[in-house]
Amino acid sequence: MKQKIISFLSTCNEDIRNLCSYLYKHPESSYNEVKASNYICDLLDKYNFQIEKNFLNIKNAFIAKKGKGHPKICYLCEYDSIENEGHITGHNMVTAMSVAATLALGNIINDIGGSVILIGCPGEYLGGTKGIMVKQGVFDDIDVVMLVHPDTSTCESGSSSAIIPLGLKFLSKNKLTFLNKDSYTSLDAALLTINILNSIKKEFPDNLDINTVISNNGYTTLLLPSETEIKLCIRASNTATANYAHNKIIEIARIVTKLMNIPNKFFLYEYPNKELVTNRTLNRLFSHNLKESGIININPPRDIYAGLSIGDVSHKVPCIHPYISIINDTTIKYGSIEFAKATISTFALKQCDIVATSLVLTAIDLIENESLLKEVKTEFFNTVHTI
Repeated sequence: MKQKIISFLSTCNEDIRNLCSYLYKHPESSYNEVKASNYICDLLDKYNFQIEKNFLNIKNAFIAKKGKGHPKICYLCEYDSIENEGHITGHNMVTAMSVAATLALGNIINDIGGSVILIGCPGEYLGGTKGIMVKQGVFDDIDVVMLVHPDTSTCESGSSSAIIPLGLKFLSKNKLTFLNKDSYTSLDAALLTINILNSIKKEFPDNLDINTVISNNGYTTLLLPSETEIKLCIRASNTATANYAHNKIIEIARIVTKLMNIPNKFFLYEYPNKELVTNRTLNRLFSHNLKESGIININPPRDIYAGLSIGDVSHKVPCIHPYISIINDTTIKYGSIEFAKATISTFALKQCDIVATSLVLTAIDLIENESLLKEVKTEFFNTVHTI
């Protein structure tokens, strides 16, 4: 079976390389990935996948399917880039690996049973759309989800931060400065909120960070600021701790509003992310197949400071998010222009083939061995239900 997968991947080799290169040459920022989404869907259509564009009425999202029934194996695509920087974190390669695995599994899915599903997820840099899809029940009937991310080293799937992007506005009336020098302003309320927050941070857990940005709209020296906005990025190792900080901030704002008689309004300026919960059984299966396919040196699970929208998915269905080295030049840094260029190198594209093969072999393990799938799901339920 492995040789059959490798043989098929060699036949679609040019399509995958063209895909990766196209995305690299035509980078699109979050929620503007029109060309990327269309290109991917056209390629999937070529291989006879059932495709739904603008999935859930989310612009540039899609879902593609082949096969029938369970187990349902799901891969994910991310294809946005950093504006004016390009694919410096390699989302073009994320897509190439996921699409290659999808095509290869789709080629044999009717022979082995089950279904393969590929979901296109726009806007990852702005919180992503996977959380919305979770709330819409997209993953309720899916058995496992896998996404591999390019990096400068190969690591097993670990964890990520829980993120709450909390916005807070204080609103006061427009008044002339020289006639109302004793009046509280929205800026006063915002500054007091931040000062109180900084004062009580001593009691916060070590695994919690809060970064703030403050801005005034239309402020001049003649007018008291009528609207002041604070953006707070709450970052924690788990959702419970992030919610703890969220509740503290709401309490502080309530007190400030009462003291100064200046109303406030909360909002989310991006989509929040839960922490990634890696399924260790699924992680073990993929790592074994990666070694069998030729990548021997795999580092321990990597825990990252950033938030990942797949974190929301991992609380709904067994997930992994491992990392794969796409460089053979150790001077290249992740998140750099040089890293973006490396995504279309010969070495990176060979790594893409190995990852795709390993993803398909892992899917076959789960489809053909019911006890393995049961082990994955048992671990998931035991882990997630204790969080």
